[in-house]
Amino acid sequence: MNTGRDNRFEDFFADDLYVNLKNLLYNYLLRKRAIKKCMQGVQEGLVLEVGSGMSPMVIGSDRVVYSELSFRAVQTLKRFQERGAFVVADAAHLPFSESSFSLVICSEVLEHLPEDRPALKDMAEVLKTGGSLILTFPHRHGYFAQDDRFVGHFRRYELPEMEECLKEVGLKAVDIWKVLGPLEKATMVAVVWAVSRLQCLKGARGDHKKVIATRRIVTSFFKWFNRLYCVPVWLDARLFPRSLATVLLVRAVKG
Repeated sequence: MNTGRDNRFEDFFADDLYVNLKNLLYNYLLRKRAIKKCMQGVQEGLVLEVGSGMSPMVIGSDRVVYSELSFRAVQTLKRFQERGAFVVADAAHLPFSESSFSLVICSEVLEHLPEDRPALKDMAEVLKTGGSLILTFPHRHGYFAQDDRFVGHFRRYELPEMEECLKEVGLKAVDIWKVLGPLEKATMVAVVWAVSRLQCLKGARGDHKKVIATRRIVTSFFKWFNRLYCVPVWLDARLFPRSLATVLLVRAVKG
């Protein structure tokens, strides 16, 4: 989600190649898997994904609405998603009627907002009574480091802090899942380095055919590495206690 703050990670994935790479990242794949699992059993109806960016968590359908502040991101998403409705909107000023949606999904968005409370309030308002908000967010203040700054994070959250924020807007946390563990945090240092290298490649001059060939090799390696790497990262999150989780998923219900 574009908040106006310098976010080189989003800029890097501004064309098709880099959108594809972003959608292959192990942490994106694991977040998407966790949200899909959490959605099972949730009441059917209209679904809103807030801050979908170019890499949504929900597969497009006639009952899904994607909301994103960045017009460029929405344009890119529309080229990749054949179905769904697309709306350019601020998370803190959602242009929907109260009680419009049965499910709202907001994954890795709140930490990018200078002020997160107005966004939570708006998401709660557009939810129907009994509807669910599924959130994922970076966990533990102590983990805040250079990789957070690189992707434009303003903050990380403690779980009791998030539960209180949800309570303030009329939502009650009913499910809490670990999504990523300490291994993910260590890995992000290497990912930031790799992104920087690929940025150099994107602007490289010289033989066009060689650049294209190199990109294909990088993409193929990136795809298979991330698929395989999902396994140890998933196990890491399962084995370590929740207090050490780097990303948590919370499902909260509107009473």
